[in-house]
Amino acid sequence: MPDCSIIPVLGYTDVQAAIEWLCQTFWFKERWRIGNHRAQLEFDNGAIAISALPEETEDHKPKPQTQSLMVRITDVDKHHEHVVKKGARVVLPPADFPYGERQYTTVDIGGHIWTFSQTIADVAPEDWGGVSAK
Repeated sequence: MPDCSIIPVLGYTDVQAAIEWLCQTFWFKERWRIGNHRAQLEFDNGAIAISALPEETEDHKPKPQTQSLMVRITDVDKHHEHVVKKGARVVLPPADFPYGERQYTTVDIGGHIWTFSQTIADVAPEDWGGVSAK
C-alpha cells in the first residue's frame, strides 16, 4: 500500500483503457494490476485504485456506484467496533486478504462506500496474483 491515507477507487468499464489514459494524460504511474479488473496507480505521494464495472445492467437499471473511498488506518478492528456502535451498515466485515491488508467495508448515510484498510504484511503483488508494473 502507498503511504497516503485515503485512496479513491474509481470504476471504469475498460480498466486497461483507463490505466493507459490516466498514465498518458494525467502522468499517473501504474503500481500493480490484477488481471483486467483491478489496478493501482500512483501520483507523487498519492494513489488511486481502478476497478472494473459492468458495461451495462441487464434490466437497464442505473449502473452501480462508480467510486468509493479507501482509508488507511492503524486498527481496523477498533474502528469497525466504533462504526458498528454508531449504527453504520457494514457490508463486508473485517477480513485478512492475501495482499497484506485487513479490511472492512461500510456505507455512509449518503450511500457512499468506504473501505477501511490496515496493513498487516508487506506482500509483493506477484505473491497474491498481481503483477508489479515497476
